[in-house]
Order: sequence, then C-alpha cells, then structure tokens
Amino acid sequence: MTQTLPFKIFIVEDNEWYGELLAHHLSQNPNHNVQRFTTARACLEHLGEQPDLITLDYSLPDAKGEQLLRQIRERLPGIEVLVISGQEDISTAVSMLRQGAYDYLVKDDNTLDRLWNLVGKIEQQTGLRRENTKLRQQVGARYGAEQALLGEHASIKQVRTLITKAARTAITVSISGETGTGKEVVAKAIHFQSDRAGQGFVAVNMAAIPRELVESELFGHEKGAFTGAVARRVGRLEEANGGTLFLDEIADLDLSLQAKLLRVLQEREVTRVGGNQTIAFDVRLIVATHRDLLSEVQAGRFREDLYYRLLGLPIALPPLRQRGTDTLLLADVFVSDFCRLNNLPPRHLAESARERLIDHPFPGNVRELKAVVELATVLADGDQIQGDDLPLRATRALVGAGSKLSLREQTRAIVQNCLDEMEGDVLAVATRLGIGKSTIYRMIQLQELHVS
Repeated sequence: MTQTLPFKIFIVEDNEWYGELLAHHLSQNPNHNVQRFTTARACLEHLGEQPDLITLDYSLPDAKGEQLLRQIRERLPGIEVLVISGQEDISTAVSMLRQGAYDYLVKDDNTLDRLWNLVGKIEQQTGLRRENTKLRQQVGARYGAEQALLGEHASIKQVRTLITKAARTAITVSISGETGTGKEVVAKAIHFQSDRAGQGFVAVNMAAIPRELVESELFGHEKGAFTGAVARRVGRLEEANGGTLFLDEIADLDLSLQAKLLRVLQEREVTRVGGNQTIAFDVRLIVATHRDLLSEVQAGRFREDLYYRLLGLPIALPPLRQRGTDTLLLADVFVSDFCRLNNLPPRHLAESARERLIDHPFPGNVRELKAVVELATVLADGDQIQGDDLPLRATRALVGAGSKLSLREQTRAIVQNCLDEMEGDVLAVATRLGIGKSTIYRMIQLQELHVS
C-alpha cells in the first residue's frame, strides 16, 4: 500500500492568536504538517524545507504581502500561496492574484470554512502532481543517454557523452542534424537526466506554426488581444516554467520575432500579447535545427546576437549513413520492439535484408529506418524478414535530396509506391501501411498522391 506523503503547510501570520487558530484548524487533518511563522524573514529562511502551501498574511511587520509573495514565487515557482488579509480591498486582491496568489481571503466568520475547502483542493492537486512526477521519473529511465541513442559508432558515443554533461547543468543546448536523426530524442534524454526531470518537457516545432500565431504560441495572449482571442492563453514559456522548453527548427523563426525572443530570454520574463503584466519564468532551453545556423546568420536570416545566446553547448547528430553497422543494430532493436508491442511472434532480419539495409543511404535517417523495418515486419510471411520485404524502392528516388527532405515527402513516396503496386486500392494500402483511409484520401485531394 502506497504511503501518503505529509502535506506541508506554512502559516505566516503576525497575530499570535489568529495564527494559532489557523494552525489548530488545519491540523485537524492528520496528514497536514503545519508550521507557523510571524515574520516574512522567518518564512524565507525555511523555504528550503519545500512546503506544499503557504497561507500569507498581507500585512507583516517586516514586509508587505506583495514583497513576500514575489520572493516566494521566485524561489519556489510551483508553490501555491493563499493570501489572508483583514483588508477588503478589491485592488489589493486583484494585484495579489495577478502576482500568482492562488486566492485572496478576507478575515471574517467564513474564513476558516473557505480555507479548509481551498486547502483540500490544493492538496488534491498536489497529490496529482506528485503522481505525475513519479510517472515522469519512470519515463526518464527510457530516455537515458544509452537507451535514447543506441549505437557503437564513435560519433554516437560522443553524443551520449555530451548528453550526460549537458544534463548536469542548466546550460542552453543547441542540437543540429539532418531530419530524422533524433534531435527531440536527445532533448528528452537531457531533460529526463537533469534535475528538472520532475517538471514539464514542452516541445514546440517552429516550422509547424503559422507565422502570425508564433508570438501568441510562445508568449501567450490575453482575452481580446486580437480577433479570435476569446480567452486568455498561457504561452509555452509559462507552461514550461520550472522544466524544459524545446524549440525545434529554431531557424524557421521569423526575423521580426527573433528580437522579441532574445529580449525575453535575456530578461527571463514575458508579457502576453495584449497584456502589460510581466511574468517571470525559469526554463531550461534546448533548440534544434536541421540547418547550419551560422550560415543562416551570414545570410542575414538569423540574428547574430540570438545565435550566440542560443549556442550554449552544441551537439551535432551524425546522419545514419555515417554510422556504419549501427544501422543493423538499430534495425534489430526496432524489429524486436515492434513484434513485442504488437504481440507478433519474434521475427529476424535475413541476410538479404541486412545487405540491403547496410547499402541504403537512408536520407530520412533513423526515422526512415524505423518506418521501413516496421513495415517490413508486417509484410514478412514467416519469421525471417527478406530483402524484398523492405520498401526501399519508395525512398530510392529521394536519396539525392539528402537533408532537405521532410518526413512528409518520405511518407508521400512510400504511400505512392504502395498505391502503384496495389493499383489504386486505397483500403488495401491503408491496411498494409497501418494508416487511416482518410489520410490517403486527403493526400489525393491535395494532389500529393496520384491514382492511375
């Protein structure tokens, strides 16, 4: 049976009688560990004990509520704070809520009941966060450097070494490599080995966001900030507070927004679109691109100052075609995992398949290899995957394109190849490739595929 962790509450109240009343009331729950403080200084000195909740008197002898709340939020960004005050002033309440207070209570006959209900709600939310933390830690085991980037080639061993070094600090990391080499896998490996593993990992693909929505996506917006902004939206920087923000394809960020991002990263605070309140954040930043950022700087498409701000620890991922027999090692792992996850009998790569794999340049890198061997595992008739089972013909025409290829282009080529082989039978192709019919029909409608 899982033991429930104590819920630690700090009560900051200079009125001895009222502080004792709050402490006695909240201590009725045997799971509550309640500590009382009469000054802001005493509270700050004990923040290292990591309380789950702080009830804060607005007027203390050595600090105002705003000052103490600001210092608490800076040191413990994720903690909930309930402000309890004798002042029934709307502007004060709004100010405290804007600074991050969970709620603002006025001292009256209903305060104890409202406090009990709020603490119960916060305790439940804290329990969920703790459970999520455990799950993240379990997931983290999957993203250790060894597991995330299998291989024996010297280049990939060096990448694993850099991942381990990056995880020990909060240094910004810039990952470069062709499409499909595993840039997000590396970013997750760094996050889940770092001391931020218990917090969120937020990934944003800059190339997938329409230009006019990037600012709102990153920084958030207030209700009514623009047409369609029907509610407040928290930006990805706020969402990742305390954790890691991964900005993939950073080279696609528009020049006009690069200056704004630079300022936000330097100041460590963000203002939502349409708002005027600055919001402090603490994130570990990892960026990635398949382009040469320095060449982008020299071409005038990327700001030099932002380039040096993001460079941090550079990690260059080698293309699969330069990793020798790692191709076969990875292929064996992908086949084994696919069979296990799909309750298939074990299958193995025949010599003819291994020869074809080692000869193929894989312009789509590890991502393409995984797609190819998984499909071959489905197509194989027996326990041996033969060379003819590998759908490499579909990618042969793409080899010359190299790193300029997108996953969409590779997918289109594979689907088109199957359509040609099956004489336009969409249902048969969908069944064979394990994708939805609607996906194929949509690609045909967009003229990405052609049926003869």
